[in-house]
Amino acid sequence: MDTVVVLFNHDLRVHDHPALAAACADARQVVPVFVADPRTAAGPRADFLAECLADLRTSLRERGGELAVRRGDPVAETVRLARELSAQAVYVSAGVDAPARSRERRLAEECARHRMGFRAFPGVTIVPPDALRPSGGGDHYRVFTPYLRVWTRAERRRVLDAPEKVPVPGELDAGRAESPPLGPYGLRKGEARHGFPRGGETAARERMARWLKWCAEDYAEGHDDLAGNRTSRLSPYLRFGCLSPLELESLAGGAEAFVRQLCWRDFHHQVTLAFPRLDRDDYRPRGTRWCDDEDAVQAWKEGMTGVPIVDAGMRQLLSEGWMHNRARMIVASFLVKRLRVDWRVGAGHFAELLLDGDVASNCGNWQWVAGTGNDTRPNRILNPLRQARRFDPAGEYVRLHLPELAGVPEKAVHEPWRSPFPVPGYPPPLVSLE
Repeated sequence: MDTVVVLFNHDLRVHDHPALAAACADARQVVPVFVADPRTAAGPRADFLAECLADLRTSLRERGGELAVRRGDPVAETVRLARELSAQAVYVSAGVDAPARSRERRLAEECARHRMGFRAFPGVTIVPPDALRPSGGGDHYRVFTPYLRVWTRAERRRVLDAPEKVPVPGELDAGRAESPPLGPYGLRKGEARHGFPRGGETAARERMARWLKWCAEDYAEGHDDLAGNRTSRLSPYLRFGCLSPLELESLAGGAEAFVRQLCWRDFHHQVTLAFPRLDRDDYRPRGTRWCDDEDAVQAWKEGMTGVPIVDAGMRQLLSEGWMHNRARMIVASFLVKRLRVDWRVGAGHFAELLLDGDVASNCGNWQWVAGTGNDTRPNRILNPLRQARRFDPAGEYVRLHLPELAGVPEKAVHEPWRSPFPVPGYPPPLVSLE
């Protein structure tokens, strides 16, 4: 073929990118393109995304290529560019959520209408989400442990090197890749980024190398330590595809506890592929009657519930666009099990603020906590005080994110309402925790 367009989306890298590698092998000219959809470009992810795109553009230019950036409907803009360049085909990395699948269906139809080829490649997950089926029937695994056993033995494709050359047409108009405004919280480019990681494949690979060298070995012992900060923090890079999950798994080697977390990611993706309304409908309806308490929800969002371990997690989310996984479970359980608020409220808030907030992992985990998802113990309730004593025994995590509790004695930091010394400005707990 003469020219192939590669549409980037949640795969902003050059290493182990099957669609890009195939295009470079199949065509004389390759046109990488990213289409910024103004309907979705909002929230703290906007600056991170802009950094990812800038880094991707640099990587492509180092290989003689370029990243074309367009704005508008991804299908219309991709087809328009392909027709302008007389391309013979469009290649993409296959997604799993409803918007991605709809986009790919429309793109395939438009390519067919204009007599262009269309191919979707793996790369978003380790094992393709439609590759594993239960032996007893059904289109996906509903329980994690059986999936883990099969997933562990499943064949992997080969990890691909970054292409040496990405030859682009000389007449390609690259377009601009600057950040759009940042959504409903009033943030703008350059503001409130002190706690945020740098976006892009270069930063991702640097962090991956450091973490694998220094932290992966004791991940099993330390990943639940809230103050220890020994988790990888690679999830934003996986969400934007700055890292290949397959390459990460191959490099993690014997860090079984960490690889298990990557399997959870694949598990939620195969659930989402089979149940595309995961972000809207209960996967397993329980007939739960939710409470509508706007004041309680607002207190939860602001980290002012009066329960320090919950508030510390929510403050971390506000300041860093990220939250420790153990804290996510605690704050989610508090919202849905203690305040009886619909899980969709919590999932929506996380989706707005988390750098790593994709539909599959975010909504899959929220439904797991709410008892409407894939948890085999749907009535599970996490006691925030017990969780705090176990995973933040000295209150270091709480003190880091709730400076107003710095003067509270250690033995009372998780229950300041029991302290004989009042804490100015800090509220009593919204609900009883007994």
